[in-house]
Amino acid sequence: MKVLMVLTSHDTLGDTGKKTGFWLEELAAPYYRFKDSGADIVLASPVGGQPPLDPKSNEPDFQTADTHRFEADSDATAQLADTVVLNSVDVAEFDAVFYPGGHGPLWDLAEDRTSISLIEGALRQQIPVALVCHAPGVLRHVVNEDGSPLVSGRTVTGFTNGEEDGVGLTDVVPFLVEDELIRLGGNYSKGQDWDSYVVSDDILITGQNPNSSAAAATALIELVDGRSKA
Repeated sequence: MKVLMVLTSHDTLGDTGKKTGFWLEELAAPYYRFKDSGADIVLASPVGGQPPLDPKSNEPDFQTADTHRFEADSDATAQLADTVVLNSVDVAEFDAVFYPGGHGPLWDLAEDRTSISLIEGALRQQIPVALVCHAPGVLRHVVNEDGSPLVSGRTVTGFTNGEEDGVGLTDVVPFLVEDELIRLGGNYSKGQDWDSYVVSDDILITGQNPNSSAAAATALIELVDGRSKA
């Protein structure tokens, strides 16, 4: 199994003067689910190189066994420091695609034509795609072959309005993930705020929040494994 993990390159939290980026747990937990299953992992980002880490995600309250493991893993941190440029990636070479969240993707990946085309190409080639937390927001401009919104009529989840309010960024983000998925016609579903919650709709998997990242990765692995055995 070969997995592409797509990270943000955006590091500015609106006009707050604060930094943002990817959320560490949402990279680390899936990374080790994939690695421990024997998968080959490629990390990519729009501009390549070291993607920005949301500094809040590295605070003690948000660290986990997986984040500690990642930070102590010299191979993993070296790979993160040298992500490939997203427009150099051929999605056909992969068995699955995973998008970690953090607030960064709402600014760059949600509007990035390479990312949009990559997701469209993956799903049309029957390559499963999973996105967690804020990352389902990058689907906002992804369309079906008939031009309709990809999420229209699909069961999806993502960071809730309540969770965004809980972190105090409702008026900072360019759009609210929950509202956007509903606006696009998605069958938006959610669990309790901050609980792990993952939904699958055919080969599209979405997770609600950071606590959902490991479960979303496991669902992606099981989907790919199940298809290979079919």
